[in-house]
Amino acid sequence: MGNSKRITLQQAAEIIKDGSSLTFSGFTIWRRPFAIIYELIRQHRKGLHLIEVNGGPQTEFLVGAGCVDIWESCWVGHELYGKYGANLSRKVGSKEILVEDYSHAEMLFRFTAAASGAPYAVTQTSLGTDIHNPEYDTLGRAGLRDGKRFPKQKYVFSHDPFFDAGPQVLVPAAKVDVAVMCVQQVGEEGTVRVSGQYYSDPEAARAADITIVMAEEIVPEEYLRREADRNTITSFEVDHIVEVPFGAHPTGMFGRYDVDGAFLKDFYGKTRTQEGFDAFAKEWIYGQDHMSYLEKLGWPRMLNLKANTAVNYSTSVKRGA
Repeated sequence: MGNSKRITLQQAAEIIKDGSSLTFSGFTIWRRPFAIIYELIRQHRKGLHLIEVNGGPQTEFLVGAGCVDIWESCWVGHELYGKYGANLSRKVGSKEILVEDYSHAEMLFRFTAAASGAPYAVTQTSLGTDIHNPEYDTLGRAGLRDGKRFPKQKYVFSHDPFFDAGPQVLVPAAKVDVAVMCVQQVGEEGTVRVSGQYYSDPEAARAADITIVMAEEIVPEEYLRREADRNTITSFEVDHIVEVPFGAHPTGMFGRYDVDGAFLKDFYGKTRTQEGFDAFAKEWIYGQDHMSYLEKLGWPRMLNLKANTAVNYSTSVKRGA
């Protein structure tokens, strides 16, 4: 099989067409596939439908750039570097984007169902909350629930027919066109090894029709097979691979580099308005590629973020100040 799955960063973004539904690896400010996010923005992708266990900076960048029409998740923000997502909030206020709200657990169950080939998940999560208020069925109120691209219903109430455990909620599987992963290592044939927490990455990869893996490094499959129990996603679940060092920046990559908190804080502070976002994008995204982006950041900054391999985090970054 060799390098048959290997593609370029530009080709990876081109696979994601206008109107695609997609999801991402990682969690909040960790292991988000930013090099591909930036490339999607440079290619002026439109009409994207994000379906995420939770949002993060990648959501905010794509939403601010006008790439997203629909967002399904439970939360978005930059943790301690920027609270709730200001770009999504602004677009919701101006009715430029549809938000479909589920609980965090419901989103995870939806991906687990899709990964298992099941049409829906069964849960008691969020019973008695406004998440199940029909007034907040955004896609339904927009007339989009066609039973094909979108599930016919947001949820269905049921009753446990087996053990009389009471009321249940059925939530639709999270079926997506493309999963974009950002990991430490991928093999030449597509085997993925995630160091540290892998979050819902295996479910995301299995839920998608196409899985793109962007890795810090592409390594020999033989190396990954020496300790196969440490691998996270099998090669046959991966369609394309691309090698992009520091591809998660400004989010962090466990064991490789820390979250660039100063960058995220600066982004949050400057992008409360569309004019602010446009200026930030002009400075950091447009008119350059990944290598020139890293050059602009500068090696002193990147070396400061670089993790000490003994402790898996940077010993240079000042914390708690």
